[in-house]
Amino acid sequence: MRILSRSIAALTTVLSIIISSLPALAWHDKTHLSVAEAAAFDLWYSAAAPDVAKSKSEFRSAEEKNHYFNNNAGKEVDAALVMSQIERYNKPDDVEGHLYGAIIGAVRAYKAEKNAGKYAEYPLVFCAHYIADLSMPLHNTPYDDFNKSHHSINDGIIESSVRNNIGYIQRNIEDITILNEADLASEIAKVANSARDLGIKIREEKRDMTQNEVYTQVIRSASLLKAVLKYAAKTPG
Repeated sequence: MRILSRSIAALTTVLSIIISSLPALAWHDKTHLSVAEAAAFDLWYSAAAPDVAKSKSEFRSAEEKNHYFNNNAGKEVDAALVMSQIERYNKPDDVEGHLYGAIIGAVRAYKAEKNAGKYAEYPLVFCAHYIADLSMPLHNTPYDDFNKSHHSINDGIIESSVRNNIGYIQRNIEDITILNEADLASEIAKVANSARDLGIKIREEKRDMTQNEVYTQVIRSASLLKAVLKYAAKTPG
């Protein structure tokens, strides 16, 4: 029995190390797809693809930092912080992550490819994914023990219901006007701060999000994505 107990303890330790070292995801696939579909993105069915790309070891180091900002300093997010992250888009040597800048970086990539006469939709797929990640509280707060132990369950809280509630998300989308990058940076900051505030709240209360809280967050992402798609289509590169 002692040998068995030691073996179980050793296995538990190994598993905890493996789990804590895995890259954090944000929202499960159906949630990503539903945010994009609610925002009327033509390629909504590809919205989970960036997580698939990130799972490939040769792409992981460059892609995963686009999906979160740990905000270890606990700063309130403003437009200046968002803009400061743009140059770090796709850069692997950024421990804290640069989700906010990645959104604008993806929009810029779309415009550049469109102006070059290329098929330009794929950067918008990444943009749609990042905007959904933006409303996930644990992608806007430090990747600490609470984050690691609560991340997966919070990713999937509405996964079983969300495909049946796309109409609900659509009906609650807010009208957002984006005319330039300054507007975009300000709107990114608003969603980031709402997610960060909720992340702080669930930490203090030592709990997971409720379904209502998650739907409030993904509605914010769908609202922003709809506005970004309109902005990207109408503005020159």
